[in-house]
Amino acid sequence: MNTGLLPAVVLEPATTARASILWMHGLGADGHDFESLVPHLDLPADLGVRFIFPHAPQRPVTINGGLRMRAWYDITGAVPPREDDQGIRESEQALRLLIEREIAVGIPTARILLAGFSQGGAIALHTGLRYPEPLAGILALSTYLPLSETLEREAHPANSSIRILMAHGTEDAIIPLPRARRSCEELTRLGYPVDWRLYPMAHSLCAEEISDISTWLWHRFNLDRSDIP
Repeated sequence: MNTGLLPAVVLEPATTARASILWMHGLGADGHDFESLVPHLDLPADLGVRFIFPHAPQRPVTINGGLRMRAWYDITGAVPPREDDQGIRESEQALRLLIEREIAVGIPTARILLAGFSQGGAIALHTGLRYPEPLAGILALSTYLPLSETLEREAHPANSSIRILMAHGTEDAIIPLPRARRSCEELTRLGYPVDWRLYPMAHSLCAEEISDISTWLWHRFNLDRSDIP
């Protein structure tokens, strides 16, 4: 095992693992943040989904007075926004290592799905659209598309038709709805099939959203069951 791998909370399925979801938390949280959500997704046991919730590295975050906390990249709070290109790309590489570990234990990339909330969703989008092998999908919750100006030239054709679910709250004050909507429009312009959902909530999850996520995940892993022994 690569010692450079991020530590993570790993929830194994009751049956043999046949698919993996790598789920990234938001700023200041950790891998335990969405651990309790798994039973509420009510996924069929025969899907054999392994959930991996990595802990982001500790780093100083400018917008929070330079305090060190778990973050996938820095946020400066500058207007207009100045994105942390280096931090985003470092997290991309860390996520790729986790994907490679799943491949090494027998999970094909077509059954590996990237998910994330807020900052974590931004890393899921950034990494998945650039990944050189076809992935199962991207679940992007209460988030936006980072480094959007580089995507068109950096996107990999292997994931040019990857399914994306973007879900956002109408009352989100952390990542305002217009920013998320612009990201969705940019992805659509580039030809990605985006399932866009809105919910009457703030920067959080709600029961209706969790139900929709469950259904979407089930379909992502059941579009082709020929690879299930």
